[in-house]
Amino acid sequence: MQKSFKALNIKCDGCANTIKESLKSEFGEVDVDLSQEPRVVTLEIKDEEAEQNFLKKMRSLGYPLEGEELGTFTKGTLKAKSFVSCAIGKINKK
Repeated sequence: MQKSFKALNIKCDGCANTIKESLKSEFGEVDVDLSQEPRVVTLEIKDEEAEQNFLKKMRSLGYPLEGEELGTFTKGTLKAKSFVSCAIGKINKK
């Protein structure tokens, strides 16, 4: 089923490109709506395990979901990861 999630730290097309490329092998087509704040990521989630994998992958890229309980250090770490992910997305953009 299609599910949408509100994600933090997504700023631009570079961020969106990294997310789409990183998730497409596991989830297929991924949409990142840059017109809303926080940004909305929509994809096909088959079950609870797939949703947990999605959440882990997003955090590993530096894009936590809205409402996650994060400490100050974790927030800073994820923001730094998102800058790297964004730069990679800009470089790899087709």
